[in-house]
Amino acid sequence: MLIIRLQRVGRTNDPNYRLVVLDSKRAAKSGNFLEILGSYDPRKKRVALKNEQIKSWLLKGAQVSDTAHNLLVNAKIIESAKINVVKPPKKAAAAEAPKVT
Repeated sequence: MLIIRLQRVGRTNDPNYRLVVLDSKRAAKSGNFLEILGSYDPRKKRVALKNEQIKSWLLKGAQVSDTAHNLLVNAKIIESAKINVVKPPKKAAAAEAPKVT
C-alpha cells in the first residue's frame, strides 16, 4: 500500500519535514521513499508542494496520512474537510486505577 506522509528531517529543535510517498510494507521508518513530493517548515509556515506529482500518486491509489491530508487541504489540492489529528485524552487508564485509602 502506498502512503503519502511527512518524514522528519533537520536538526534537534529545528524540525523540517518532507512530504514523501512510500510503500508502507517496505519502508516504515527506514527512509526508503519512492519520491519527494514537497517540504514543510512548521516554524516559518512554509509549504512547497509538487501539485502534479501529488495528484498522480493520489490517482494511483496512495493513501494520505492525517497531517499530510490537512496540508493538502490548505494548499487546495484536496477538496475535503480537515481531519482532527489531536487524540482525545485517555480516561480509561485513570478510571481503572484503584484508589488507595
